Amino acid sequence: MGFIKRENKKFDYKPRYYKGEGNPYEIKQKFDQYRTTIGKKKNLKGKFNAALDDLKESGYRFNKTIVIIALILTLVFLFIIDFDLSIFFPKK
Repeated sequence: MGFIKRENKKFDYKPRYYKGEGNPYEIKQKFDQYRTTIGKKKNLKGKFNAALDDLKESGYRFNKTIVIIALILTLVFLFIIDFDLSIFFPKK
């Protein structure tokens, strides 16, 4: 009983009607071809530098809507905690 070593059964499935190139079961992400931070194994500094290069290349733009919403929420928060805004204005 314990002397016979069992081997795993192998299952080699080949699709019947697939005539394309490559492996039909290979899983790829949708945008991998556009990303520069994946692929080669890089250390943390290499990934950080690649991300900075991408940021410089694409240009930095901020979303005005998010900035306006953040300002409104900040003012609402300051109103709720009764923060005195007069410290920011000069006294006459």
